[in-house]
Amino acid sequence: MQDLFLFPLADYWWFYGLFTLFVLGMLALDLGVFHREAHEVSIKEAATWSVVWISLALVFCFGFWQYTQWKLPQYPPLLEALAAQGITESAAVAAEASRLANQSALEFLTGFVVEKSLSVDNIFVFVVVFGYFGIPRAYQHRVLFFGILGALICRVIFISAGAALMRYHWVIYVFGAFLIFTGIKIFFADDKPIEPEKNPFVRLLRKFLPITPSLEGQKFFVRKEGVLYGTPLLVCLVFIEVTDIVFAVDSVPAIFAITKEPMIVFTSNIFAILGLRALFFLLIGVMHKFHFLKFGLGFILTFVGLKMVWLSSLFENNKFPVVWSLSIIGGALGVSVVASLLFPKKPEPAAEPSEQI
Repeated sequence: MQDLFLFPLADYWWFYGLFTLFVLGMLALDLGVFHREAHEVSIKEAATWSVVWISLALVFCFGFWQYTQWKLPQYPPLLEALAAQGITESAAVAAEASRLANQSALEFLTGFVVEKSLSVDNIFVFVVVFGYFGIPRAYQHRVLFFGILGALICRVIFISAGAALMRYHWVIYVFGAFLIFTGIKIFFADDKPIEPEKNPFVRLLRKFLPITPSLEGQKFFVRKEGVLYGTPLLVCLVFIEVTDIVFAVDSVPAIFAITKEPMIVFTSNIFAILGLRALFFLLIGVMHKFHFLKFGLGFILTFVGLKMVWLSSLFENNKFPVVWSLSIIGGALGVSVVASLLFPKKPEPAAEPSEQI
């Protein structure tokens, strides 16, 4: 059953359509109702939205589990695959279908946790970029809203391409090796300052579109004397979009290491991204305290890479236990957070004032 897809696109096209409408509806409600006027997002508001997004993901996971418990025992391709293995008794078929339903729900939950944890890197970048361009807190939500809208489109493209590539077995080893390399690189990489002005996409934007020297409220574009200008808010948005594409190169293969089902990859990714803005405003004041978190993220990428190229082969049907994956990933995050709090980073010494001559 290794090549059997439980949720093929041909059978579930209607689900993708309804789920996309749900996401667009939530985004419209967010920007059109709750954030129609630009304002600084408070800790209380960010915490409320974080709870909302996580709760929606958990409710979806529960509903998905209930659906699979009902659907899989009567899913013809699964019954044929089980019959080919000599499993025909109703009790045995029901037990195997229930096991696959439990596994699918756990794969969604694990994928959600992986994407949520890897998105912390995005938050570090957001903090630096907003500070670099001097974007006021009141306008940051608007930038992140359109940034995440672009990220959703980007993830759909990446997941579609990944699902097509994963049909070739050798791609698993390519993805796995890439994740191992990226994870190890994180351990030894220096904390280099981010310089948006040196980004080639930002430079290209400035060549084709004049940029105003200062912000124009919450506008991305402004027309002056018949000439269309971009604003620093637009430059900031472009840099955030490009950064997300870079991060997607890591995160999408990481979730394909958890599950081969594109529907689970898609939904877990989207739910994690939808809550990214709220998580940013919730953690913006304490991000500097989690200095060991990058090692936890490096370990997670290395682990899922090893799982793709080697660890899964040690288990029956080449399937690494999902519960183990969830426990190891959650443990890595927990250890890195606790270590950061127990061993705080020493403050950098203040620069001595220059002597007056």
